[in-house]
Amino acid sequence: MTFRLYNTVLDVTAVLAFVIVAYFVTYSQWLGKSASIILPGSFNQLNTIFLSLIIEAIPFVLIGVLIAGCIQMFITEEHVKRWIPQNKYRAILMGCLVGSVFPACECGIVPIVRRLVAKGVPLHASIGFLLTGPLINPIVILSTYMAFGNDMKMAGLRMGVGFVAALLIALLISTLFKSNQLKHSVSGLYGSETLPQSEVSFMKKLKGMCVHSIDEFFDMGKYLIIGAFVAAFVQTYVQAQSLFLFGEGLMGATVVMMGLAFFLSLCSEADAFIGASFSSLFPSGAVLAFLIYGPMIDLKNTIMLLSVFKSRFVFTLFLSITVIVFVCTITISMVGR
Repeated sequence: MTFRLYNTVLDVTAVLAFVIVAYFVTYSQWLGKSASIILPGSFNQLNTIFLSLIIEAIPFVLIGVLIAGCIQMFITEEHVKRWIPQNKYRAILMGCLVGSVFPACECGIVPIVRRLVAKGVPLHASIGFLLTGPLINPIVILSTYMAFGNDMKMAGLRMGVGFVAALLIALLISTLFKSNQLKHSVSGLYGSETLPQSEVSFMKKLKGMCVHSIDEFFDMGKYLIIGAFVAAFVQTYVQAQSLFLFGEGLMGATVVMMGLAFFLSLCSEADAFIGASFSSLFPSGAVLAFLIYGPMIDLKNTIMLLSVFKSRFVFTLFLSITVIVFVCTITISMVGR
């Protein structure tokens, strides 16, 4: 048994074991009743939030790993060199623009970015794509427009301020990091790394794409499960009122909303409806920060990024996103007064 196959079997076994245990603890007729006597009621709430996060994210992760498999088997380094501008600033702009029209969530886009970076796409261009993909794609903008009563103002601000913030973050990353910052090299399968692409048949590429996608799914899936569980635990046992220690002014409210965006770990296609529900409690600038910050970085996304990139890079990216989104939303709020 090869090392790759052993890891895949181990991942599948771990996921199945987790599902079986969760089922018997919560829903089994013969164990569920006795377990409910021992477990507190909050455990059912944690279980509900956890499952909702998983169900919400899984379709987008599946789409993401399929695209990642296509990139691995059908996109060559020569394609990347031909399509990506050599100029750093043009490459960043292109990455942000492509992300803006690419429907993906913050979880599903991580495996895609890993494959792009492994194929030779510059890190700064990939970060632009990573940040704008879940934030400014057409589905997200439409949902934002509908959530705020068919008013284009918040959707336009989310699109404009988010795009500028993504550009600034990618520019900052380009000055701080020169290498791809991947933890491990992402190798090909079925001899695709040794044979020229022209010598690999279409059916062999298709088979390789499926195997890559399955391998990627279980690699990313375990970190998605961990991130979703931590996010569900925080939502269940950490009181939202504790965040109000930062104050009730514009800056304090912005910090609170960014904290909520990080820990709630909502899907970017649906977070606008949650953000709209806070409109009567928080200034519009703080709500805007919620809408921009969450799709760029949240709890489960951070755990997935840590599984792919070096810790120092992920921490720097997290800090850069936090500071730049905070400054951009505070600035636009002050200007709009």
